[in-house]
Amino acid sequence: MKAVVYTKYGPPSVLRMVEKEKPEPADNEILVRVKATSVTAGDSRLRSSNFPAIAWLPVRLMYGLFSPRKDVLGHEFSGIVEAVGSSVTKYRVGDEVVGTPTMLKTGTYIEYIAIPEQRKKGVLGMKPGGLSHEEAATLPVGGMTALCLLQNAGLARGQRVLIYGASGSVGSYAVQVAKAAGANVVAVCSGRNAELMMSIGADRVVDYRKKEYESLADKFDIVFDAVGKLSRADKSRLLKKKGSFASVKSLARQDQACFDELLQLVVSGHIKPVIDRVYPLSEMVDAHAYVDGGHKKGNVAIAV
Repeated sequence: MKAVVYTKYGPPSVLRMVEKEKPEPADNEILVRVKATSVTAGDSRLRSSNFPAIAWLPVRLMYGLFSPRKDVLGHEFSGIVEAVGSSVTKYRVGDEVVGTPTMLKTGTYIEYIAIPEQRKKGVLGMKPGGLSHEEAATLPVGGMTALCLLQNAGLARGQRVLIYGASGSVGSYAVQVAKAAGANVVAVCSGRNAELMMSIGADRVVDYRKKEYESLADKFDIVFDAVGKLSRADKSRLLKKKGSFASVKSLARQDQACFDELLQLVVSGHIKPVIDRVYPLSEMVDAHAYVDGGHKKGNVAIAV
């Protein structure tokens, strides 16, 4: 089977296509033929080892000091169950599934992956029927990050919520999650993405390049920083006295219950992934180069 690997840290060109042995599912595993995956900001950072100086050494110790400990990147997938282990009860051959490879020995830049039916880390569920595999593959990471962090911040109906960096993966999900909860949503992003933001539920869009958000008269119950770039002064200026601040720099609970809730929001029509571009697996280098540019809208999917 084909897989995209990297054996050293660096630019997108360190990624290369190789042949790997197709896995066999254990008794408690399903074998998934991966139909789509994605290029997340996390994939880009791990590939390049582009981390803040204070975190560089701890991260390298975790993921590989001199070279990557896991040679296949990819944090999420959508695919079709091709085989099931003898003790599997929830899934059948032919089921369309979506999930993450958390704590597995491989990522999802690969044609086949064996995944335990149940595990303490990582999520797995049935793909919502209304989504393509490319759309579904971008759900877990960005969607759960947005949902869980906003819930931790106390998201509730009638609140005023500001999403900074609203046009990225996490931001575009955050706009939809907040709107589904009945909040009034102000999206901060490039002005050229205003129409997109309004189409997914934003009540108002302000251009971050013009610093328009700094002069907003009304303060917010929740400020969600979807790109981790808001200053301390911005936070104090924008938040109500008892308001909550959430950032992608914080750890978000990403468990099965959160994922199940996210899938229900998709099924009910409240959330739909925003796809900027779709690349074939053979063009993974180009996909990473595009994400490295920092101007993607929503998500970049990979058709496997």
